[in-house]
Amino acid sequence: MKVSAVRRTAGALLALALAWPAWAQARSLDFAQAVELALHQNPDLRAVQAQIAQARAGVAQARGARLPRLSVSVGATRTNDALNAFGLKLAQRGATFSDFGTNDFFQASQAGLSPAQIGAIAPTDLNHPGAVNDFSSRLEAQLPLYTGGKLEGYMRQAHAMLLAAQAGDRAARQAIVDHVLQAYDGVYTARAYRDVAAKALVAAQSQLKMVDNLYRQGVVLKSDVLAAQVNLENVQVQQAQAADMEAQALDGLHVVLGLPLDEPLELGAPVSVAMPDGTPARWTDAALQNNPQLVAMSEQVAAAGGQVEAARADLYPQIGAMARFETHDPNAGFAAHSYTVGAQLTWNVFDGGVARQAVDQAAAARDALQLKLQSARAQLAMRIEDAYRRARLADGQIKGRELAVQQAAEAERIVARRYADGVGTLLELQGAQAMLDKARADLVLARSTATTQRAALLLALGRLDAGAAQPR
Repeated sequence: MKVSAVRRTAGALLALALAWPAWAQARSLDFAQAVELALHQNPDLRAVQAQIAQARAGVAQARGARLPRLSVSVGATRTNDALNAFGLKLAQRGATFSDFGTNDFFQASQAGLSPAQIGAIAPTDLNHPGAVNDFSSRLEAQLPLYTGGKLEGYMRQAHAMLLAAQAGDRAARQAIVDHVLQAYDGVYTARAYRDVAAKALVAAQSQLKMVDNLYRQGVVLKSDVLAAQVNLENVQVQQAQAADMEAQALDGLHVVLGLPLDEPLELGAPVSVAMPDGTPARWTDAALQNNPQLVAMSEQVAAAGGQVEAARADLYPQIGAMARFETHDPNAGFAAHSYTVGAQLTWNVFDGGVARQAVDQAAAARDALQLKLQSARAQLAMRIEDAYRRARLADGQIKGRELAVQQAAEAERIVARRYADGVGTLLELQGAQAMLDKARADLVLARSTATTQRAALLLALGRLDAGAAQPR
């Protein structure tokens, strides 16, 4: 016996040692820390931040289009093409009379040919030049002077897209806070259901013990004992279901936080959300201006307006200025210099209606976004009213459910006493216990619904953040 006891003790110590690292590494998180973790690890939020970076680059690109464009190029060429060879010699300031065929002219003159015959001679040096080498460099600046509003349209579009992306980031953050709140509160709701099941289990065990004692005293039948045992088995199943619900809720919280499912979590205090001050009418007016989703959609409409401006610019002339400095040298150098300055006006007078159709297409896209914005405004007002009604209903249900629990507990106590005195039936006792269990579960649901509906209201108002949920 002593050896067996030693072995059991050693086995218990070994199990504790193996379990200790996992327990010691359990992550402790309150609600604010959970929100911060989710905001840092959520891939959807990182995607929105990438869109913000993209929009900022678009703004910088639109600004850069207004500035002069400066380009530098260098090159080396070797050619015996007649036209290019002669042009390169001119660029190098190296063209001579012999390049025009003067040798052929003098030879023909000395040969006594007539002017008509001399004029018909093809100059060999001009038509069949030797290979020419050219080392060139160019510095060129271009500046748009008037673009018909294209650059302004692009700038408006880029700036609006940046504002839309930033508003989308705020909307995404608030949505993540809402997801974390639902998952965090879901764990405590599941634990409350588990506590309800635990109380039901204690009651079922107590009932079985009481019924068994009464049976032994000859007060009740064997069928009551069997019924009490069946009830205990059913309650034990509910206990297991409640444990599964808690495990599932914890898994959901792990997913929202971006943590491995097997990482232990130790949560802080449960939280609740308070009703905002004010009235639904005032909330709606403020939300129509501040809701980040509506702000994002509004900026998308503005961006579409910028696209209309950019498309309409193709109907107007485009004016630009240019300045260029070049060098050409038969060797690797910068011997011959030249410059060119000028301005150019381009106007697409007729293109078969392509530019006009592009304007109409962009305007139709803008109008479609505007209509979606109007619909979203109406839906937001409806969401605010609906969330407000549901939150108020949940608040009223909490008070009613608390009274229901008190009434059901008193009723269960009275029926239990009647059954113990041999006046009531087991069916009445189990019915009273079931009503108490249901009242307790309904109270848990009402409290959870109140929290989620208040959060839904704040989310619709665009005011949901980690500070909106306080420990209760």
